[in-house]
Amino acid sequence: MKKIGLIGLILWLCFVNFALAKTIDEELADIASQIAAIENSMAPLKKESGSLQQKINSAKSAITQAESQMVLLDQRLVDKEADMEVQRILMGERVRRYYINSKKYSPLMIFLSAQESSGLLRQYALFQAVISQDKNTITNYILDLKNLELNKQKVLVEKNKIAVIKKDMETRFGFLSAELKKAEAYKQVLSQKQQQLIAEKTAMFNTSVGDVSSSDDPASRADYNPGFSPAFAVFSFGAPHRKGMSQYGAYGRAKSGQGYETILKAYYGDIKIEKMDSPDSIRTTVGTLPFENNYLVGIAEMPANWGDNGGYEALKAQAIAARTYAINSTNNLSGTICVTEACQVYSRSRYNSPGRWKQAVEDTKGMVIKSNKTGKVFSTMYASTSGGAIMSYTSADHNTPQIWDTKCGNQGCWPNDAYEKLAGSSWYYKGWYKSRSNNAYGRSSPWLNQEEFTDIVNAILYNSKTNDSSHLSQINNCIGSCDSNAWSRDELKRQVSDKGGPISSINSISVDYSTGGYTQTVRVSTDKGDFSFDGTMFKDIFTLRAPGAITAKSSLFNIEKK
Repeated sequence: MKKIGLIGLILWLCFVNFALAKTIDEELADIASQIAAIENSMAPLKKESGSLQQKINSAKSAITQAESQMVLLDQRLVDKEADMEVQRILMGERVRRYYINSKKYSPLMIFLSAQESSGLLRQYALFQAVISQDKNTITNYILDLKNLELNKQKVLVEKNKIAVIKKDMETRFGFLSAELKKAEAYKQVLSQKQQQLIAEKTAMFNTSVGDVSSSDDPASRADYNPGFSPAFAVFSFGAPHRKGMSQYGAYGRAKSGQGYETILKAYYGDIKIEKMDSPDSIRTTVGTLPFENNYLVGIAEMPANWGDNGGYEALKAQAIAARTYAINSTNNLSGTICVTEACQVYSRSRYNSPGRWKQAVEDTKGMVIKSNKTGKVFSTMYASTSGGAIMSYTSADHNTPQIWDTKCGNQGCWPNDAYEKLAGSSWYYKGWYKSRSNNAYGRSSPWLNQEEFTDIVNAILYNSKTNDSSHLSQINNCIGSCDSNAWSRDELKRQVSDKGGPISSINSISVDYSTGGYTQTVRVSTDKGDFSFDGTMFKDIFTLRAPGAITAKSSLFNIEKK
């Protein structure tokens, strides 16, 4: 019985160690997967500035988790080594018995023994079974030892990988945090007058499509011939805020067969559309109006004729978004809402001639958008055109998604397969050179000649080296009046002469787009060498220095040279 108990103990220990080895392998595979995920998440960290702290905390948490798992694995390996030591002691007895048993009987002795041959055969069979069991146990022990050494090596490798990644991430986090501080400092450097200038140049004609879609100005298109060469122009993808529902995007989605619910979920994320009892009236800046049958019918935020051109589902989506926006803006209709583009445009002419828009309001009567997270309505922002990339925002604790508004659902088919482009938005890719009041300040197009554009690049070069924009305001065709503190082109050349310039000619120019939906980097090849500028800084200094109302309306922009 003692021998049988000893054999059972050894077999149980072998089973436990086999199972333990399997668990360690699985956990190592899980840690390796976590490390790969961390490495993948680090790549955009260098490029993305939005939600940076959240990404940093998430990555650090993943590393801490992986380190904790490594501590557990270390302990498991120590426990396993202790078990293996017990096995080693018991294995000595096992090996000795295996040797004795293997020599005890032989087939020849059984054949020569005439007496009790059947008994000897039974004993021989029993000992052969014990010998075979001993042999397998010894073999498994050797394999366990080998697996233990391999797992120890794997743990060491994964530990080293985690240490390298942690050090690399700390370096990158430090760099990115410093860059964010620089960006905040840069914003504070801009004078109030400069901020007003940028605000004036980036102001919109209207935030939505309105009753009539925006006209297509031939001079604002990329195929326009400015009549001189080389010529440079900044083209914006969409405008203005690029948050919430894109109206042209909704139109393109409707024309491709999507229903209003699919459209709204694409732009607002984790939502539900519920029907509620509509209020009788709403207070507006032009008086109290019946809510459903007057106010909503008079909302002039999307062309009614879209309903006759495959876009009726877009009209229904707009009606639900407008109803929700009004309820949220007035705190469930206890407050007052304006009737201009600052809120939602209400038009008597739209009310008197609503077209299919009225049908869309009636077909969606009482329908509102609510957050699945909170169960409440929130501010359902929308705008004409977002350039194929929608930025996220938070309202009433609801977070909308950041998406590429394309047929493939990602950046891979952008910009050609963006729903806005397929819908024909003239704002999808546009060069802006007129003010809100339609004043072009003597400019006939957004195109700049070599001297004008290199002056702007010199301003950007100076700011990139000094973080100082106090003398970089526009000096020609100024909005309002020119800033007397601004440097002339010659003075700017002198100021930048010891900072890599002055640049006199540009050979080529290109941009890099972030997965976050904005222009990340501008690369310029010049007679003074190659330069790389932060996209946001380039946009702001370009807008500050460019003559007249020429501007980059969107943070997602391109630069063309012809």
